[in-house]
Amino acid sequence: MDYPKEIGGLRWRKTSSLKPINVGEANARKERGEEEEEELLSPAARLFHEPNFNVYIIAILGCKTRIDPDLVRAKLPHTLLKHPRFSSLQVPVEGGKEEKQLKWVPSAVNLDNHVIVPPEIDQSTFAGDADAGKKFVEDYISDLTKTKIDGSKQPLWDLHLLNVRTSEPDAEAVGVFRIHHSLGDGVSLTSLLLACTRQIADPDALPTIPTPRKKKEEGLLAGRGRNGGVLGRGFWRAVVAVWTAAVLMWNTAVDVAAFLLTAIWVEDTKTPLKGPHGVEFLPRRFVWKSMSLDDFKLVKNAMNATINDVALGATQAGLSRYLNRKLGGSENDGEQNNSLPAGSIRLRSTLLVNVRPGPGIQAMADMMEKDTEVKWGNWIGFILLPFTIGIRDDPLDYVRQAKAVVDRKKRSLEALFTFSIAEFVLKLFGTRRSNALSHRIITRTTLCFTNLVGPLEEIGYYGHPLAFLAPSSFNQPHGLMINFQSCVDKMTVVLSVDESTIPDPHQLCDDIVHSLELIKNAVISSHGLSQS
Repeated sequence: MDYPKEIGGLRWRKTSSLKPINVGEANARKERGEEEEEELLSPAARLFHEPNFNVYIIAILGCKTRIDPDLVRAKLPHTLLKHPRFSSLQVPVEGGKEEKQLKWVPSAVNLDNHVIVPPEIDQSTFAGDADAGKKFVEDYISDLTKTKIDGSKQPLWDLHLLNVRTSEPDAEAVGVFRIHHSLGDGVSLTSLLLACTRQIADPDALPTIPTPRKKKEEGLLAGRGRNGGVLGRGFWRAVVAVWTAAVLMWNTAVDVAAFLLTAIWVEDTKTPLKGPHGVEFLPRRFVWKSMSLDDFKLVKNAMNATINDVALGATQAGLSRYLNRKLGGSENDGEQNNSLPAGSIRLRSTLLVNVRPGPGIQAMADMMEKDTEVKWGNWIGFILLPFTIGIRDDPLDYVRQAKAVVDRKKRSLEALFTFSIAEFVLKLFGTRRSNALSHRIITRTTLCFTNLVGPLEEIGYYGHPLAFLAPSSFNQPHGLMINFQSCVDKMTVVLSVDESTIPDPHQLCDDIVHSLELIKNAVISSHGLSQS
């Protein structure tokens, strides 16, 4: 969600700009005896080095062909490595400050340390069993969550190339990026990775990412036009502006109060989905499944909703089915007996929102190709998104409830104000206190949810056509993270789970997928639509 540069009297702080560096430039300057300008990590970037907030982003790229490691290594220096964060070490600053400071030091990059290709895998092991191949990939990624990258010895990222066929349609190989969150927020990093891809139909063209359409004026204001005259239009415009401002202020006040109460004492109900204390230190398992994006669009159009509303509705339904089963509910012929306590489950998602206009794909591509500057950094606000848990007779109620909640959150500046509160604590009390605030908020909610929009056309990563994209993260203080990512005609749902909290993540993933199917069928039935 993007915000203008000045909202509600809050002045926008200056954005840091990054200029690409050439690989090995630092060493060359040292040989010439030139001083290297050093940039300190931002306070937000340092936050991701706190022991209980040491978050890594995982990006899983399913490829339709086997991956050529030599081709990938040849392309990286001309694309990803031109971004300074991917070509710099994070080195401690020597000095007398109480808090540990880190600085970016440009460095030569040894790709052998970053592009990891496991020994040739015997494909006959998975012959006739694509699920075995996917299980191998899941285990491999889970093992990655048990290790860390030393940022003082190499830039904090790596790419693992697995030429293993999985059960996803057309997926002959998988590439796995592991990127430390201090390098940037998820929106910026996703834009950067997509800027390294090109359309299959036009190898010189960048992917096209859909942008939200601006809604036309409706209702009271739009209805007062031709006959109302200039004064009439001005009056109703003023009424709408005052009402909109009042709703915005009220919703923001309520949401900020909820944020502060959560920081003090309000906590979600302890359910089988809520991770224990210290869950951020435990390994994760990633499971994912792709669905038809057309199913989301069918529900969206029939209910005058958004893709995000449908994803949230399916998630609410899936979580309800899973919890009902865990709490003793049974299922017969597709119908569930309700064992959920009525109205007594508080379950919220911490939605981390990028509160500054993120660099688009074109800006990232220009940076890598033309050495232009680009805005960068971790500017993250919190939105506490309540989930309604319960067994509904009408599956469409899940989408209606999700839409109502999201529409209300859109009429609030919660993310901007929570970002400002966190930044105030960071500047006044330092990284440790800011980390304690963020950690307390997150651990008192149940999960993290995101929905990212992907390319409209088939794309290739360095010439390898992509079958799906599946981003997520680990080391966050949640036992469950749910991500939706669209790519051409697919929507992939990705779960990052602590298996001691959720020992059957595939079942939970299936519950979400099955819930979307029920919602789609309900739309078809109620609107008399054709499944074609």
